Amino acid sequence: FSGADLADGSCAHPSIPGKVSPLLPANHVTMTKGTGLVHTAPAHGMEDYSVASHHQLPTDCLVDESGCFTEAAGPELKNKNVLEEGNEAVIKMLQAAGSLLKEEKYVHSYPYDWRTKKPMIIRASKQWFVNTADVKAAAQDALKKVKVIPTSAVNRMLEMLDRRTFWCISRQRCWGVP
Repeated sequence: FSGADLADGSCAHPSIPGKVSPLLPANHVTMTKGTGLVHTAPAHGMEDYSVASHHQLPTDCLVDESGCFTEAAGPELKNKNVLEEGNEAVIKMLQAAGSLLKEEKYVHSYPYDWRTKKPMIIRASKQWFVNTADVKAAAQDALKKVKVIPTSAVNRMLEMLDRRTFWCISRQRCWGVP
């Protein structure tokens, strides 16, 4: 059957009784990229966040700042690191529910921390958003006062600032992180 046959369908969550998730189209899932029916984790990636926002879905984050499942993920997963014992716990939960169709080793393309060389997890967090026009103007004015070498790079940077659509002031990253 084609993906269009599944439009407006839904899936029962394999480990949360009564939770139903809608089947939604997503432009980032194609015949050459993705598997067709994929999970959506709106709090853990820009594409998923965009799909969830478009369909007014919640963006609950079940992972804390340490990379461990929160209490909202359930007692079986709480405080387990998602890239370590959390993976194993999820597989056991799926097996127990009779919902695991196949298990195999897969090397995921996580982003890596440039210092520790360890995989990082993208997670949504609360931010302070500011007036875009004010930040854009201030950033462009400040950049004009910076001595840039080579000088030809200033125009490219000013154009990049002009195209930027979202601005977020954040103190979550350590100073010096590229």
